[in-house]
Amino acid sequence: MKNQRIFPGIILIGFGAYLFLQQSGFTALQTLYSWPTLLIIVGVAFLGQGYSAKDHEAILPGVILAGFGLHYHFAGKIVFWPNNTIGMLVLFISIGFFLRFQKTNNGLFQAFLFLVLALLLLFYDKVSEYLGFLQNGLSIAWKFWPAIIILIGVYFLFRKKK
Repeated sequence: MKNQRIFPGIILIGFGAYLFLQQSGFTALQTLYSWPTLLIIVGVAFLGQGYSAKDHEAILPGVILAGFGLHYHFAGKIVFWPNNTIGMLVLFISIGFFLRFQKTNNGLFQAFLFLVLALLLLFYDKVSEYLGFLQNGLSIAWKFWPAIIILIGVYFLFRKKK
């Protein structure tokens, strides 16, 4: 049976510290008094459950929530941090799959799939600029790449296992 006290323990400590610091008026951490901090706290609780209690399925939501919280704190404030929210979400999903794969040996294909999709989303302008010299043939495929992704997904959904 998995240890079920780590997740609520981290949630209560994190939310309690958040509320205590907010009530105390501690101004040095004023930028952390927002909803992305709560996402980070919940994400860290999932990661604590995933690693400490060996509930490895909690790693993926932990990385997604903590990563999304970090993204909303850093976007627009750190120069090198991308502003592409969808691309970053897909990247955090990929990182979550990679970290979960380390513990379960399951989900490596999904990790690489999400990584490729994240790179396409994050660097869409650069990729289309590099491929601009192939205007005629590739531009049609590039225009319909979301449909191509949907068709690949349908293939994986309905293919027969051997």
